[in-house]
Amino acid sequence: MKVIIIDDDPLVVSSLKTIVEANNIEVLAVGYSGSEAVNLYNKYSPDVVLMDIRMENLSGINATEEILKYEREANILLITTFRDDEYIKKALELGCKGYILKQNIDSLIPSIEAVYKGNMVFDSEIVSNFKTNSKKDIETNLSDREIDILLLVAEGFNNREIAKKLFLSEGTVRNYISNMLDKLDLRDRTQLAIYYYRGR
Repeated sequence: MKVIIIDDDPLVVSSLKTIVEANNIEVLAVGYSGSEAVNLYNKYSPDVVLMDIRMENLSGINATEEILKYEREANILLITTFRDDEYIKKALELGCKGYILKQNIDSLIPSIEAVYKGNMVFDSEIVSNFKTNSKKDIETNLSDREIDILLLVAEGFNNREIAKKLFLSEGTVRNYISNMLDKLDLRDRTQLAIYYYRGR
């Protein structure tokens, strides 16, 4: 796995680089601003971008938007000290794959690995602060089985993991998710997570 690390604090960059490389993950490059993130992504096409949110010049959110504009499949994991719901919602809407807190450093490597495998990752402290749709609204729109799958999508599980947990085939899970997207007029599973946590 190959990553780039972006943070405007050189000490943080150095610390993250040390942790990542100690876990046999190659760091292709490091940068200190959002604009560097965009340039380094275009140059190296890393498997995962590990990036701070609040930076001068170009924020992590804006850099995420720029990168995903040209590469929708980019795996971007935002790391920050902030629990601001608006940042989280914006990151999700853009297609960011994860959002974790710097102080929970033990989750760093598992989060990078999960994002690399195509899963969505949210720090448990962040998830606990989300305002979900009301239970009544969700029950009105979805069946019991769809609600089960929606919850697991929102928690970041992929189709194979959902299938295993619910004793379904992957094909059945895909069909349920496709039906939910049509029913709720949503584009993808990221928007399903937004629907669950914050509403459209």
